[in-house]
Amino acid sequence: MNNYKEVEHSLITKFRKDIWRSFMKTVRDYNLVSDNDHIAVCISGGKDSCLLAKCLEELQKHGKTKFELSYIVMDPGYKEETLQIIKKNLQALNIDYKIFKSDIFSVADKLDKEHPCYMCARMRRGFLYKTAKDLGCNKIALGHHFDDVIETILLSMFYGGEFKTMLPKLHSKNFDGMELIRPLYLIKEDNIKKFWQYNNYQFINCACRFTEQNDLINNSKRLEIKNLLIKLRENNNLIDNNIFKSTEKVNLETILSYQDEGKITTFLDRF
Repeated sequence: MNNYKEVEHSLITKFRKDIWRSFMKTVRDYNLVSDNDHIAVCISGGKDSCLLAKCLEELQKHGKTKFELSYIVMDPGYKEETLQIIKKNLQALNIDYKIFKSDIFSVADKLDKEHPCYMCARMRRGFLYKTAKDLGCNKIALGHHFDDVIETILLSMFYGGEFKTMLPKLHSKNFDGMELIRPLYLIKEDNIKKFWQYNNYQFINCACRFTEQNDLINNSKRLEIKNLLIKLRENNNLIDNNIFKSTEKVNLETILSYQDEGKITTFLDRF
C-alpha cells in the first residue's frame, strides 16, 4: 500500500482529471458544502467511501470553504476479519475514524427474511442520521458514484415502473435540519477502481451477511443492470452519459403524467 501522502498526491495529480475535477464539479454545481457545515463522512470500508473520505479531507485542507468532518464507521454486525481489514486500510490512509456498533444485520433478517437488503438499507440510513446528529453534524456524506446513479435510473424503470433518479443531495424526512450529500456523484466507478489499484489498496466488496448467500447474489437486479450496461457500452460509449442527461432534459410536453409533492398531473390536465 502506498503511504497516505502518496495517495493524496495522486488524487490531485495523476487522477486530477478523472476524479478530483469531477468531485469538485459535483461539490460546486450542486452546492454540497457550505461554511460552518459539520459533515459526517459515512465509511462502509469499501473503495467508494474511502475515496469519499480522502476527497473531503483534501477539500477541507486546501479549499476556501471552512467546515468540519467526522468519520463514521457503522458496524452492523461485520465479521471480525472484515473489521480488521477496514481498520487496517483506514489507519494506513490516516483517517481519524470512530466505529459505532449496531445489530442491524440480525434485526433486519428477523423483520423481513424475504427482503432483508431493503430493510437493512433503511435501518442503516436511520442509524447514520441519528449518529451524525448526536455528533452535532448537519449533513451526512455517502459514497454513491456515477454508476450508482445510472443503475438506479434503469432499476426504477425496469423493476419499479417509474422514472426517477438518485439526487446529489436531499433533505432528511425524519431528522430535522439534516441533509444527505453525494460528493462522488459524477465520478465513474472504473476510475475509482483504477485509483486504488494504482495506490495498491484492496477493500472489502460487500460484507453483508445476506449477499454472502449465492441465491441473493445471483438474483441481484443491480448486478443484472450492471451486466446490461456493459453490453450496451460495446455499441455506444455514450450510453451512460445519455442516460444521465435524460434526467436533466425531461420534456414534460411528452410525459403522460408526473408527480410533484404528492400531486399527480397528467397531460390531460393541460390538453
